[in-house]
Amino acid sequence: MGDMITVMVVDDQVLIRAGLAALLRATSVFEVVAEASDGEEAVALAASTRPQVILMDLRMPGVDGVTATRRILAASPRPVPRVIVLTTFDLDEYVYAALRAGAAGYLLKETDPAQLVSAVQTIATGDMLFAPTVTRRLVDAYLGQAVSSGAGAVPDLAALTPRECEILRLVATGRANAEIAAELSVSEATVKTHLNRLMTKLGLASRAQAVVVAYESGLVAARVRRDTTGLPRG
Repeated sequence: MGDMITVMVVDDQVLIRAGLAALLRATSVFEVVAEASDGEEAVALAASTRPQVILMDLRMPGVDGVTATRRILAASPRPVPRVIVLTTFDLDEYVYAALRAGAAGYLLKETDPAQLVSAVQTIATGDMLFAPTVTRRLVDAYLGQAVSSGAGAVPDLAALTPRECEILRLVATGRANAEIAAELSVSEATVKTHLNRLMTKLGLASRAQAVVVAYESGLVAARVRRDTTGLPRG
């Protein structure tokens, strides 16, 4: 059982929570170590069970999914859990706020069960759940809202080396590690080292969060207006 991926499921609707937990338990890949009915309970259970992946509902009474994500990641020792937020529609300011807080990705609640299982595995291995273009559309739609609402300042990139800034820029524009390595004529291991260092310096929990920071800091320019229809799902 030691090589199974440990997961916590958080949702205030008992049928959805139980259904997700049952789906994951039915595989030979996941061990559901906790189920929480609200954000407050999620924070406490994350500390006591230390799951590798958390499926987090966004809209819950009391402590919502964004706040719970921020609190869990701030309190967790490294490696921090990978949070996948659950939402009912794609272009959602709550999703943007969650990615900004450090969530690794999001899934629609209507996602096919097989796709959900695959997505949780993808996130657990450290890969991005979706193309950076999806995050970019969220950035374009909600850029500045989190900052203006007092949800935290954009990290200062002054601590980064020129090479780290370049790698952050390339990550934000959609390159995978192997593509970055080829473009900069370095090894993929070197790219991973630089990426890990810059994320530590900036206090980032996920690659998706790094994309958000790259845009919000102005390192990469967001478009003023984009067509938000046809947003890729899942």
